[in-house]
Amino acid sequence: MLINHTTKELDLTARLMRAEGIGEGNEGMLMVGNVIINRAIANCHTFKDIRTLYDVIYQPNQFAGTKSSLFNGSATTHEKNLAQKVIKGKNFYPATHSLWFYAPTKGSVCRDIWYDQKFVGQYKNHCFYAPAVGICPEIR
Repeated sequence: MLINHTTKELDLTARLMRAEGIGEGNEGMLMVGNVIINRAIANCHTFKDIRTLYDVIYQPNQFAGTKSSLFNGSATTHEKNLAQKVIKGKNFYPATHSLWFYAPTKGSVCRDIWYDQKFVGQYKNHCFYAPAVGICPEIR
């Protein structure tokens, strides 16, 4: 599914993918991108009135990466190409249906439940969480 987006939203998406996932490499950044896209298309939970990538990225109290120095400055061509992949609908497990992720503190394991959502998988240091089947049909 292609998400309608502006050039600015492509850049913002790529920058947030970098800020939240650069430590996990390209795959980790792509999975962060999946969560961003899933939130834009989901019509459930706290994302019911969130319809644009801009709204997803700047939804209050969601992505710590927007406050990171890695979020500042323009995205590279490579980062924009990664963002374009997820915007065009490419999914990467375990973020395929995920609306949430976090990185546990060093030495900790992923929680079974986070934001009342079930743990669906881990990639390097990121834990991914998705709603139950039927809760957010737009992302299933």
